[in-house]
Amino acid sequence: MTVLVSAADLLAGSGRIVLLDVRWALGDDQGREKYLAGHLPGAVFVDLETELADPPSAAEGRHPLPSLQRLQSVARSWGIRDGDAVVVYDATGGLAAARAWWLLRWGGLANVRLLDGGLDAWVAAGGTVETSDVVPPPGDVKLTGGGMPVLTIDEAAALPASGGVLLDARAGERYRGEVEPIDPRAGHVPGAVSAPTTANLAEDGTFLRMTELVDRFVALGVGPRTTVGVYCGSGVNAAHEVAALNAAGIEAALWPGSWSQWSADPSRPAATGA
Repeated sequence: MTVLVSAADLLAGSGRIVLLDVRWALGDDQGREKYLAGHLPGAVFVDLETELADPPSAAEGRHPLPSLQRLQSVARSWGIRDGDAVVVYDATGGLAAARAWWLLRWGGLANVRLLDGGLDAWVAAGGTVETSDVVPPPGDVKLTGGGMPVLTIDEAAALPASGGVLLDARAGERYRGEVEPIDPRAGHVPGAVSAPTTANLAEDGTFLRMTELVDRFVALGVGPRTTVGVYCGSGVNAAHEVAALNAAGIEAALWPGSWSQWSADPSRPAATGA
């Protein structure tokens, strides 16, 4: 699966490409303002909270998956037509944009890629930015679903004992239960392996080379035929980890409810420590 596109290749490309700007971070509601301060020419702003997730609930987590029909409706509002190539980006190494990448792949679109290095890489490569709000004519894309594997909470819980690997993409201190800034309880799913998704990035915010990613995941217990699941706080950063795994040639399933779903259920045990 082709996951990434470099800024140089995007600049040199031709043909119709739909650009999606997914500026978002936990606790930061200034995404649209940052988009209006400068974005790739023609890029459409995507609101992660309202367009890439259903409303939060204790039963489903902070960022439940939208229905396929709802995702198709917002994808059309972004101007996506059948057959379009789509490139998504942000200004944080793809940590937010990967949610849009994963959802559109899950929806059945094949030609969706992450801009490696995001906005910074674009500017460093000589790309210009604009400040206008882009509202494209509606698209007609049809989403069929089934494009990416998904885990339920029970499937995720059973994965470590069945010989698979369940990766926790949150920061190490949240995995260990030392801090918990937003979810009901601290800790991690018993048997899960700490694998902070930020470690998939180089210092400049681009993804590590494929061989480096492979080495990293092998060290975490992931082999060529390992069944892999990934979670984070609410299924956002976990999508970035899935993208990194895919870039390394490894298929992985996303658990959308993630720790926000698990920690809201007092009957589910919470492990702490390394």
